[in-house]
Amino acid sequence: MRLTVCGATGGTGVHVVRQALDAGHEVTAVVRDPARLPGDLRDRATVVTADVLDPAAIEPAIKERDAVVSALGPRGRGPSTVCADGIRAISTAAASTGVRRVVLVSASGLAADAGDGPFTRYVVKPLLLERILHGPFEDMRAAEAHLRGTDLDWTIVRPPQLLDKPAKGTYRKAVDLAVRGGLRIPRADLATALLDVLADGRTVGHVISVAT
Repeated sequence: MRLTVCGATGGTGVHVVRQALDAGHEVTAVVRDPARLPGDLRDRATVVTADVLDPAAIEPAIKERDAVVSALGPRGRGPSTVCADGIRAISTAAASTGVRRVVLVSASGLAADAGDGPFTRYVVKPLLLERILHGPFEDMRAAEAHLRGTDLDWTIVRPPQLLDKPAKGTYRKAVDLAVRGGLRIPRADLATALLDVLADGRTVGHVISVAT
């Protein structure tokens, strides 16, 4: 697969790039600062320095690729538009270049549904959404809404709290529902899930929740 990763130097993006390369995929990493990408990955991936919020700037990195992963994420808990602005640019560039497949990393806290236990559904997630992580979640919500409104072959992946710990090597998933008791996932396992989603056409047009 010819894969473009936006947010390639982020905590999740680095794992996606590494695992995709290890699996034999051809990877283009879109970065602001190439020095932030580990040296062994710079040697193996095609590194494009560009503003991921500018559709024209990222078109060359997306053209003739099979899929794009947006691993962009807000920094901190304050207001942010990076996820929404990023997916707008990515979807515009994808449409312009004829690329169909786009996968967006979002967050499980955005939706409380029947997949959650009662405490998580009626207490934890509303608290996160309304008070603690309101800014980042609103950004992700806007990103999801934009991508859903396109005619691209999209999938939204919603992980819970991300851990910078070694991979467990397994994860749970649910389609269009939250994962019951899914509170955390190592970033490395999330990267595995993202690559699995890309390989599974049945996930197109769906939200995939993942957790360990």
